[in-house]
Amino acid sequence: MTLPRPGSDADETRPQRYEWRFVVEGADIDELGHANNVAYVRWIQEVAAAHWRAAASPEQSNELVWVAVRHEVDYDAPALPGEEIVARTWVEAWTGATSHRRTEIVRARDQKVLARGRTIWCALDAHTRRPRRVADAVKERFLEPTG
Repeated sequence: MTLPRPGSDADETRPQRYEWRFVVEGADIDELGHANNVAYVRWIQEVAAAHWRAAASPEQSNELVWVAVRHEVDYDAPALPGEEIVARTWVEAWTGATSHRRTEIVRARDQKVLARGRTIWCALDAHTRRPRRVADAVKERFLEPTG
């Protein structure tokens, strides 16, 4: 199996997209009356974790844990209290022990993109906590079924 490298336009695979819906809570709001930047980073982490739990096998979940090594977030519009939000995420590419993940945060009612995120996650052996190369069997669980 050949997986695209970060930034490539390779069409060999289609990443599985995962969605998570939630409502902006009062605790997410800052002094400007909209969701704080920290809330967006938390949402990006939570949707990635939910995607991992949904896609990985129990054995894979017991063998690997993930840590974020880089977050980039572009903010396009505010999220307001009580709004329903959809966080969409997918793994764009894999390199050794890392996954390069994209996330979009959109307002559910009109699909307005509120923020876009790029995160590099590093896989760690669950027992040693040392970086661990991601096996093809794990990567395949994050691809759309073919055929």
